Amino acid sequence: MTDKLRPEPDPVAQRRRRLNATLRDSGVHDARVLAAMERVDRGAFVRGVFARRAYEDMPLPISCGQTISQPSVVGLMTQALNPHPRDKVLEVGTGSGYQAAILSLLCRRVYTVDRHRALIDEARGVLSDLGLANITAFTADGSFGLPDQAPFDRILVTAAAEDPPGPLLAQLKIGGIMVVPVGQSDTVQTLIKVTRLVGGYDYEELRPVRFVPLVEGLGTE
Repeated sequence: MTDKLRPEPDPVAQRRRRLNATLRDSGVHDARVLAAMERVDRGAFVRGVFARRAYEDMPLPISCGQTISQPSVVGLMTQALNPHPRDKVLEVGTGSGYQAAILSLLCRRVYTVDRHRALIDEARGVLSDLGLANITAFTADGSFGLPDQAPFDRILVTAAAEDPPGPLLAQLKIGGIMVVPVGQSDTVQTLIKVTRLVGGYDYEELRPVRFVPLVEGLGTE
């Protein structure tokens, strides 16, 4: 009788727990980042036929030919960014809104931009449903940042540039950090951490990655 009354395991909860364990195994050890990623349900950002794979550690297709990043890479990038509770953060490449949601739990204000209006509209809806009120999403050419809101304590770029974009570097506060994938093709890219110093910039190579390219201009969608 006891076995019959025992509730069935929640398969979604089980998959989320496995994903959280994968994050730790992948090198995400910052307790604040892990807690934020545990609170944000990746399943809310994945629709259609790929929804059943939302809790796997892999990138997945979303609208406009873009992807939602691999959770372990999201965690490692957020950890490298090291956002503080009072920080103002710029994200270039909103995509699904998943990364912005995680950042919103770690800092004061998130500004996120994407060149695809359809992605911004979808992300706004999900972020609103989640009650995340400290995120402002814009349709804009992210390669030029948001000069009207600069300077930023942190900048996170979720598309690969040939070099760290000059306009974004200029919008970083002294002591601020930017994390950006850099590479001339979609097969050879390196995640770079840039720290702005009083007299210049310090560059640190973190790990190989693979992201969609950073494209200038607005999308047609």
